[in-house]
Amino acid sequence: MSEGEMLIIKVPGSSANLGPGFDSIGLALNVYLTLEIERAEGWQINPLSDNLLIFPTDETNYILQIAMETAKKYGQQLPGCKIRVKSDIPLARGLGSSAAAIVAGIELADSLCNLYLSKQEKLELASRIEGHPDNAGASLLGGLVVGCQMEDDVSAEVFHQLAVDVIAVIPKQELLTKESRSVLPDSLSFSEAVQAGAVGNLLIAALLSKNYALAGKMMKADLYHHPYRKKLVPQMAIIEENAISLGAFGVALSGAGPTVLCLAEEGKGSDVADGLVNLLPGMDCRCLKIDQAGSRVYFETRNGIGTYA
Repeated sequence: MSEGEMLIIKVPGSSANLGPGFDSIGLALNVYLTLEIERAEGWQINPLSDNLLIFPTDETNYILQIAMETAKKYGQQLPGCKIRVKSDIPLARGLGSSAAAIVAGIELADSLCNLYLSKQEKLELASRIEGHPDNAGASLLGGLVVGCQMEDDVSAEVFHQLAVDVIAVIPKQELLTKESRSVLPDSLSFSEAVQAGAVGNLLIAALLSKNYALAGKMMKADLYHHPYRKKLVPQMAIIEENAISLGAFGVALSGAGPTVLCLAEEGKGSDVADGLVNLLPGMDCRCLKIDQAGSRVYFETRNGIGTYA
């Protein structure tokens, strides 16, 4: 990073599962965690968004911790920097805020330490920290991500041709992933597991073939987590009951919740969001798009010209 240059790292949030794609399907969304980085003697983090004021502004900040650990893994030491951080990804709402922070930390180390990591290497690092490749893969790669993690082996396929509107119904209260996972069963029977896997497989096939009615049916048929988590998200029953008549084709918890995600054919999302606002006036109903690019890293100079790192 040269004198007068500012490094920009922009990472999208994400939704995971889409119902039956538990810990394996992720969808990148156009809400972002953004870092603006300049060289400095030491470390200084300036939060630009109110929701980030609760986090440390020194080396104990989670993003910096990830960056330092990544640099250390490759025998490097992270140089000092001043970082301005802003985010419109709601925290603890099932929209991938922690995965975005992990990806941002890896991108920070990669850029400042000239690690030249491949997308696959970044995916492996992020997935191992996060525990699964759905949110991390979507934040890194964009689009619709289908991933699998088996011990140290992480694989993912990305699809960028999916053109749907995404409506996120975001409640004011938080729901921590730890709490949401605590209600899940320890195991499923063999027959339940076979059926649950078939539902997830058919969901992907239906989305890619644009059979949206079938995709919605499969989202509703999830056996992995919806039956257990619905009691933690009381507004989901109202959304399931009304979203389809408003123009959506499918409804699912976003990640561990409490955000509820509705999918609609392109162009119908704003009508769905408007209808849900009237039904749930205390909720933040956002009509979003799929982010197709994933994490971006580029430089800006004082005259505003940007170049990719």
